[in-house]
Amino acid sequence: MRTDATISATELLLRVIAIRLALLVLVGWGLTLLPRQTGDYQLACFSSSATTIEIQPEAKAIDPRVADAAFADMLRHD
Repeated sequence: MRTDATISATELLLRVIAIRLALLVLVGWGLTLLPRQTGDYQLACFSSSATTIEIQPEAKAIDPRVADAAFADMLRHD
């Protein structure tokens, strides 16, 4: 039987860690059990007429000689 009423620092640290871990587990389970939000995701800074997406033209292919020269330049600077 223990007659000492005080807790050691190690016991206090382990209790704090156990409480924090239990809270993290509860929050994690709570987040996984929440229903997923479905809806229309619009940014608040855009008006409804500005929500259309503009398609940009495709990038032109780079000449292999230019790509090789750029790669050689990168290797030279490393």
